[in-house]
Amino acid sequence: MSVYIGNLSHEIEDEDIRQVFLMYGSVKRILVSTKQKSGEKRGFAIVQMDKDSDEVAAINGLQGTEWMGYSLKVNRAKTVVDAA
Repeated sequence: MSVYIGNLSHEIEDEDIRQVFLMYGSVKRILVSTKQKSGEKRGFAIVQMDKDSDEVAAINGLQGTEWMGYSLKVNRAKTVVDAA
């Protein structure tokens, strides 16, 4: 299971996301979605954590939280993050 985090500021960096998710457990991987041609951030990311229970805690703890002026949308990701 991975966590989808949407409605992110386009100024967000991987390390910003990592710091927030570390409050809920160990983070394996973060994928901030970007536009292929321009590299511009698309406003969402996928976060994979070590334990499913950590991911559930992050979803419950962050859903609807305001961060950098945006109300977060956080739920289970439909996309699987491959271990590349």
